[in-house]
Amino acid sequence: MLRCNMVDAPSRRVAALYRYPVKGLTGEALDAVTLAPGHGFPEDRRFAIALGTTAYDQTEPVWLPKAAFFQLARHERLALLSSRFDPESGTLSLSRGGKLVAHGKATEPQGRAIIGEFLSAFLDAGQGRPRLVEGPPIGLADCGESVVSIIGEASIADLARVVGKPVEQLRFRANVYVSGTKPWDEFGWVGQEISVGSTRLQVMDRIGRCAATNVDPFTAERDMNLPLALQRAFDHADMGVYARVVGGGRIAVGDALELIPA
Repeated sequence: MLRCNMVDAPSRRVAALYRYPVKGLTGEALDAVTLAPGHGFPEDRRFAIALGTTAYDQTEPVWLPKAAFFQLARHERLALLSSRFDPESGTLSLSRGGKLVAHGKATEPQGRAIIGEFLSAFLDAGQGRPRLVEGPPIGLADCGESVVSIIGEASIADLARVVGKPVEQLRFRANVYVSGTKPWDEFGWVGQEISVGSTRLQVMDRIGRCAATNVDPFTAERDMNLPLALQRAFDHADMGVYARVVGGGRIAVGDALELIPA
């Protein structure tokens, strides 16, 4: 039998999709999502937990840097909470270990206050009362605009190789995890357009990582120093890339990711 010596390139496919309704909390796994040009994942980072010292006018919501909010880099206890948001009813549910611990209509002041009461007791911040706030239309992502974050699973596996133990991908809180890549392939996409499902994205930049990734997303323990490990092994502290949606469409788990020729 005649055999071809060519080895097919691995097929890049969407392995998992996530959105994070509340900045800093564990997110929701999705089977599919519909994206619009200029927007990130719907409901992603729509809400955040403001520090008691943060001035935030909910009648005129604005983007603020992450230092204005509770964040995993400083408040690892956040990792114990997961969030689920129903955009039709505006209801936000917080759970811990699979058990519902807070529930309210986060699009209304009373609902945010109810959830805030729980957060105040749970976080024991000592910096004034935590408040659940709703962000502007662009959301409250760290980069200050509506983007999609993408990571190749092979890059996480390569990091795990150098630290000598598994690294849970949820530490990086990406929207799209991609299988079938080589380690760090996604860095080569910067400046290019890619198609994912029926959506077209412009890859903007690499994502620099902070101490939030040191927190185990299940135990809330600070058990690794991943920015340091990245820097020592690869001379950078980056993982994944940001992309803008330039052509709207639907993305589903299992969809192919392809580079669009210039």
